[in-house]
Amino acid sequence: MSRDSNFSHRPVLLGECIEALAIRADGIYVDCTAGGGGHSSAILRNLSANGRLISFDKDDDALKACTKLRDALALPGRWDLVKSDFSRIREELLDLDVTRVDGVLADLGVSSHQLDTAERGFSYSTDGPLDMRMDKRQSVSAETVIRTYSEDNLAKIFRIYGEERYAGRIAAAIVAARREREIRTTKDLSDIIVGAMPGKAKHEDQHPARRCFQAIRIEVNQELAAVSKLLSEAPSILSDQGRLAIISFHSLEDRLVKEAFKELEAPCTCPREFPVCVCNRTPMGRVITRKPIEATESEARENKRSRSAKLRVFERNGEEWKLMQ
Repeated sequence: MSRDSNFSHRPVLLGECIEALAIRADGIYVDCTAGGGGHSSAILRNLSANGRLISFDKDDDALKACTKLRDALALPGRWDLVKSDFSRIREELLDLDVTRVDGVLADLGVSSHQLDTAERGFSYSTDGPLDMRMDKRQSVSAETVIRTYSEDNLAKIFRIYGEERYAGRIAAAIVAARREREIRTTKDLSDIIVGAMPGKAKHEDQHPARRCFQAIRIEVNQELAAVSKLLSEAPSILSDQGRLAIISFHSLEDRLVKEAFKELEAPCTCPREFPVCVCNRTPMGRVITRKPIEATESEARENKRSRSAKLRVFERNGEEWKLMQ
């Protein structure tokens, strides 16, 4: 059953994102992850009739929800909705005859709707099919991963994408279980993971299966590859003083963002002892956030999703900034 009419996604760090984008009323902005339209609608409210917002999402439910929201709000700025992965940001914008934008926002978290809808298979706390596809047209699902990946490959994704200490034990338990029966539901998988972990690991603050479910979701949707491609392409489509704002929710994503922004600001590869730069790699701009912006205590209390959120912001070179160097 489709639940697009109930699509809800409480946007994290909403005020901080709007401030970080430094929105120009007649500018062009991209929301890479439309979700339930929380961030998108806030951006749109800051645009005039000459402004434009382009929102991406792979999830059909999200796009349906945003279409309804767009019609209900009837705000003056133009709002285009695009079904696509944000890793295709350059190609999709060119298809819309857009070569420069004034700001790009990406919320890399899973939406509340996806987690709360059992049949999407994202949650370890509700029983549903092993799916986890953000785009239902994808051929690879969580069931594919659990059914076909070798023990070594399962352990690898749990260790790297989930930063799971007991990756080997869990992978071995999954392979042993699938020899005996089919693993088809999120509860089946969650029970196997919990059963494979030592007693002390079952008394942590978070659910014992959380890290492995995160790892499988990242693998199914190729999330880190998409983030890397976004980081390589988005800065070059920013106008002068345009800003790239990214919210991450786990250390792997945050590390990618932090390192990419650092290289954009200081790309020189010359040895420190060189008196002048000879590599000719020039900065593209500056990092606005020396430390990531995190949720206030009140937001963290009201919205649990915000507790692990980190917002980093990069600004492309503007003429004023160049003159300051």
